[in-house]
Amino acid sequence: MAFPPQAEMVNMNSCEKQGGSFISETPEPSFPGAENQELEEFLPHSTIKERPRFTDFEGKTSFGMSVFNLSNAIMGSGILGLAYAMANTGVLLFLFLLTAVALLSSYSIHLLLKSSGIVGIRAYEQLGYKAFGTPGKLAAAIAITLQNIGAMSSYLFIVKYELPLVIQTFLNTSEKTSDWYMDGNYLVIMVSALIILPLALMKQLGYLGYASGFSLSCMVFFLCSVIYKKFQIPCPLQWDSVNQTVLENVTAAVSAGFAYHNGHVEEVEVVAEQCSPKLFTINTQTAYTIPIMAFAFVCHPEVLPIYTELRNPSKKRMQTVSNISICVMYCMYFLAALFGYLTFYGRVDSELLHTYSFVDPFDILILCVRVAVLTAVTLTVPIVLFPVRRAIQHMLFPNKEFNWIRHIIIAMVLLTCINLLVIFAPSILGIFGIIGATSAPCLIFIFPAIFYIRIVPKDREPMKSRPKILVGTHFGFYLVVSCLHHKVISLSNDGRPSYMLSTSTDLGLHCMVIPPLFLLFYSLSPFVRSVFFLG
Repeated sequence: MAFPPQAEMVNMNSCEKQGGSFISETPEPSFPGAENQELEEFLPHSTIKERPRFTDFEGKTSFGMSVFNLSNAIMGSGILGLAYAMANTGVLLFLFLLTAVALLSSYSIHLLLKSSGIVGIRAYEQLGYKAFGTPGKLAAAIAITLQNIGAMSSYLFIVKYELPLVIQTFLNTSEKTSDWYMDGNYLVIMVSALIILPLALMKQLGYLGYASGFSLSCMVFFLCSVIYKKFQIPCPLQWDSVNQTVLENVTAAVSAGFAYHNGHVEEVEVVAEQCSPKLFTINTQTAYTIPIMAFAFVCHPEVLPIYTELRNPSKKRMQTVSNISICVMYCMYFLAALFGYLTFYGRVDSELLHTYSFVDPFDILILCVRVAVLTAVTLTVPIVLFPVRRAIQHMLFPNKEFNWIRHIIIAMVLLTCINLLVIFAPSILGIFGIIGATSAPCLIFIFPAIFYIRIVPKDREPMKSRPKILVGTHFGFYLVVSCLHHKVISLSNDGRPSYMLSTSTDLGLHCMVIPPLFLLFYSLSPFVRSVFFLG
């Protein structure tokens, strides 16, 4: 009997296929009820063997909703820090780094999908277990947990600082009062309890597709507003009356100084220098830009859950979802960073919306943008929470079936911890730097490469094959970036250690990267021997 072609063949379904073939070749039952008895003979055993766990759902999510969910997982608070990143790298260097990270993110998703297709696993942590056993599973789960907790913290950090400004603008007050509804800590707790928690309690990720679409539309409105404001805000900026007086005095003093050169008098153009874009820049803050970019493109923990719930799933179909999502976010990232930078140039803040407050705190358009961004990041938190809950259940309850009580308790504990982190965290830049320099590179650069090398059989792909050489190159890019990260910090401080800039980031980087490096060298040892010693 001919069976219809399957979108993806996995080893764990082979027993089920053999059982189905046996049933179909059995003669027709000769008495009533025999068919039901025969089905009860075989189907319950198959159901028990393939019984879905808390991570397994039937694929019912459409292609468009999957694109919305993955795009929303990519799009987050990172877009608010990219203008600051461009100001500290220059336009050309920023474009090169953004393109490189986007391409490597897409390629690492390809490695994840190919590895999951070979072993029939659609969970990031289980790929780690298949590659390295329990250590690999724990490393992946810890990295996912840290990454997504950092992401959710950054989203709620925006709520903490932007929502009071929105309320202050609505009330038309120039000074922040001590009322409870102006306290960002209380507002974060209320938003988490009333909006985020009910969405986070949903059983399936696909249900959030409409919320993701609305969230993306809010970020499109943010992008259009940033582009519009570029042509509305003058340069140099008129910060306030005091700063304007100082600026006028400085400008007058500088303009009074002339340089005599070849018989001509040349006026020093301070304003022109302040309002001209720089194509290439390296300063004390350049080292933060690479972690911010890596943080902005991390969606890998959500890829396999979305793949699981995709209707008619296949590697090609899911790769198309990933490519479309990354391409759209790449364009939005670059445009938002470019026009945000061209509006404020060197004065752009690490959180772009804060910079607009210095121009006009009561601007109606900026008020609408704040509301849109708050809506977008709030609706993104439940999507990012799903992989964290999955990772925790893989670590603590690996063989347990789905349970609503456990499902709810994990979500509540996670939101409580994240709220505490947001209340006591001093700056969003610290979250971007620490998470972007630790767990984000592991999820993008390290884990997909070493999982692929360990999982793909050598008889199918020799160690000197082109894909595995590309994997080595892929990871080599991360090593180069890490070295540049430390080198830039060293050069920017004239060889002196920068405790203010990078102590916490470097500590987290060393703690997180040493175990994956050990796993990588362990898995790459045959590859290194074959390339360098056996020719």
